[in-house]
Amino acid sequence: MTYTIPKIQKIVINSGVGKMINARKGGETTQGEEDTIKDLVSEFSLITGQKPQILRAKKSIAGFKLRMGTISGVRVTLRGQKMRDFLSRLVNIAFPRTRDFGGLEEKAVDKSGNITVGIREQIIFPEIPHDKARKIWGMEINIITSANNKEDGIKLLKEVGVPFRVAS
Repeated sequence: MTYTIPKIQKIVINSGVGKMINARKGGETTQGEEDTIKDLVSEFSLITGQKPQILRAKKSIAGFKLRMGTISGVRVTLRGQKMRDFLSRLVNIAFPRTRDFGGLEEKAVDKSGNITVGIREQIIFPEIPHDKARKIWGMEINIITSANNKEDGIKLLKEVGVPFRVAS
């Protein structure tokens, strides 16, 4: 039986724009909303080193005040050196700058060894100057591994420096 060493395959970072912009009739956006989206895209590019993909609503959902075709979020998929650089900055700079950060929960790792982390403020990244940020927005960071199970995923993530809480 052969055993392959698990690796981090990719990191997917996404952010919804729902509360930052208000949907209008016909799906058009105002100048202020377009500026907000431009700011989000430029800050996302600074943080990740890659231009984000703009996501549009595939169908209208009245409960979410979402119309088909309106911008609903942005997403970046990082691989290779950009992925390693981002992970290094996340672990060594961004997490320590997070207020009251005591580590991630091991239960956040799914059965396939992947982890999803929610960040509430983009200003924990040093690329975003506090005085230049017009709006505070959060993001979801998914670290996808090739691990076969949760235990291997946790072991891999600890090895690359992801801080986990110490069980008390």
